[in-house]
Amino acid sequence: MGTAAPTRRDAAPTHPHPAAAPRPAANRRASAPRTAATATRVLRQLRHDPRTIALMLIVPCAMIALLRYVFDGNPRTFDATGASLLGIFPMTTMFLVTSIATLRERTSGTLERLLAMPLGKTDLIAGYALAFGLVAVVQSALATALSVWLLDLDVTGSPWLLLLVAVLDALLGTALGLFVSAFAASEFQAVQFMPAVLMPQLLLCGLFTPRDEMQPVLSGLSDALPMSYAVDAMNEVLRHSDITGAFVRDAAIVTGCALLVLSLGAATLRRRTR
Repeated sequence: MGTAAPTRRDAAPTHPHPAAAPRPAANRRASAPRTAATATRVLRQLRHDPRTIALMLIVPCAMIALLRYVFDGNPRTFDATGASLLGIFPMTTMFLVTSIATLRERTSGTLERLLAMPLGKTDLIAGYALAFGLVAVVQSALATALSVWLLDLDVTGSPWLLLLVAVLDALLGTALGLFVSAFAASEFQAVQFMPAVLMPQLLLCGLFTPRDEMQPVLSGLSDALPMSYAVDAMNEVLRHSDITGAFVRDAAIVTGCALLVLSLGAATLRRRTR
């Protein structure tokens, strides 16, 4: 009777070499090509959404034109408020569009698929900011040109400074929209954030009454809101022919707030809604 072939029990079992675990999205370094690719994808999607394009480009111009003819019998009132609203309207529309667009990416699963690829949160946020920032430049250019050259908005300073502040305001609205989208579970909730985030700033920014004439607590609160400095910067252009120190300060504060909120948006970005 034959015997079974001896087996080597002392041989170490062989296992396939484990694959390296992918780096978490939060730890990936930002990459300019990935950021540009994200921005290109967002712009391509916007190109096929005419209603969103109309909301971002046409509605602010229509609102400014409506305001001009509401005060048709008193053009000075339009001169006093038109420059401020030139920054407020773009901020509002960019906040609304950005918050809904980002939330839609997450609820549809697109965001989860993107973050499973070599795409970090910083790339995603920067790509969205770049794409909507380019739209904001077009939006602000149209609104500024309409106000100054067609609606006869009387501005002492350079219209280019008005455009600069309008772009910064629109970028701030984009940053706020990206940030609050992390806390919304549906598109309806994203819309609900608009009065909660923007309405207090609108009431306290100095559009309706000078901020130093408000109740002291409200005046102090307005000093902490970025829209107040956006309105102040617009008023500096409205009243002064040269660039003032106050204008530089206000523009810098709006820019800093936008960058800060973008950073918070990257930190709070989640793949899915809860």
